[in-house]
Amino acid sequence: MSTFNLRLTLMLALASLAALAIVAPPALAQDDEPATEEAVVEETAEITEEAPAEEEVDAEPTMGLNTDIPSLGVALDTVWTMVAAFLVMFMQAGFGLVEAGLTRAKNAVNICMKNLLDFSFGSLSFYVIGFGLMFSVGNGFVGESGFFLHETTVIVAGDEEGSTKEVSNFDPIAWTTIPLEGKFFFQMVFAATAATIVSGAMAERTKFASYMMYSILITALIYPISGHWIWGGGWLAELGFWDFAGSTVVHSVGGWLALIGSFVLGPRTGKYDASGNPKAIPGHNIVLVTLGVLILWLGWFGFNPGSTMSADAPLITNIICTTNSAAAAGAIAAVFTARAMFGKWEATMALNGALAGLVSITAPCAWVSIPSAIIIGAIGGGLVVLSVVFIDRTLKVDDPVGAISVHGVCGAWGTLSLGLFAMADSDTGTGLLMGGNADLLVA
Repeated sequence: MSTFNLRLTLMLALASLAALAIVAPPALAQDDEPATEEAVVEETAEITEEAPAEEEVDAEPTMGLNTDIPSLGVALDTVWTMVAAFLVMFMQAGFGLVEAGLTRAKNAVNICMKNLLDFSFGSLSFYVIGFGLMFSVGNGFVGESGFFLHETTVIVAGDEEGSTKEVSNFDPIAWTTIPLEGKFFFQMVFAATAATIVSGAMAERTKFASYMMYSILITALIYPISGHWIWGGGWLAELGFWDFAGSTVVHSVGGWLALIGSFVLGPRTGKYDASGNPKAIPGHNIVLVTLGVLILWLGWFGFNPGSTMSADAPLITNIICTTNSAAAAGAIAAVFTARAMFGKWEATMALNGALAGLVSITAPCAWVSIPSAIIIGAIGGGLVVLSVVFIDRTLKVDDPVGAISVHGVCGAWGTLSLGLFAMADSDTGTGLLMGGNADLLVA
């Protein structure tokens, strides 16, 4: 066969294969189509038969999920209160930085250890005895049960004369529905705060072991008993005494304990000259102080709003705004008061002024307006400067960080301010300057 004929034969064969390829796919597709339709019908039938079986299975709720509205409300209240408690616990870091920065560098380790062990000892002592003394049913002076967080029932006087009823021994704190452990943890971080206040005023001259004993005494006995008088339904509560988040219960108690401790210890060596005139002993790091104050400012958004112990959105947001406004006004008032008195801008006074505004608003934060909060904070800011000078120069009590003035004096002012500025729709009654009478102020 010639080369030409071989090439022609190959070309015809390739053309035939190409034609077959073009024609064959439609035929194959048509052959497969009925089988595909049958498969679809069979699969649909299987799905239709299986569907009722899935509907018949009752799905059990997943562990931890709240499927009804009341449980969801308790969960929200609990989460909010715990987040607020975490912020209050973080204030321990703020106190540590403020105290370390306002004292000399050689005392920094001692102050850090005291702040750490304040919280450690306070956590256990308040669990063992403090919470029961503060929040259990008892008399007007102290609670009588609930130690180690043990809950039981007790018989108390009923609503009608001569009647009785059975209630939890933790009835004084039954107004919040969160679990008992949540109530304990939130109140425990408050107790630790009261103990920490004392640390700064007694800094640079306290033996470590002696201070730890003092701290345990505060969280186990002093703070819980005085707290019972107001928050535990004690004799002050019966007289109509109101304190929303602790200007008196936490801050004044800590401030006056700081005054007693500082007075008993006496001043640091070199604080006063032979004539009794005070000499400045500057702190070693104002940056630490500033960071500490900002942490405390943040922590106060757990301290005050968290005291609702309820996810009450309108009340929480109002308290946040009054708290922030008072702090800002306190810082501004303090820096201008110091400028007028000393002729210069004083950083430490401005920082303590912010804390003074925060302490001042702690008692009335839920029951006053934002404009009133600004006034309360501003007065607190000016008051703290005057108080620091008076305590240092006149009383000659050595307070390295100004804790007595910030917490004791401004805590007392904040409690009194409620009687002046409480709004007309408050649970407490109307304040004197808001159109009410002097009953709340006197109480």
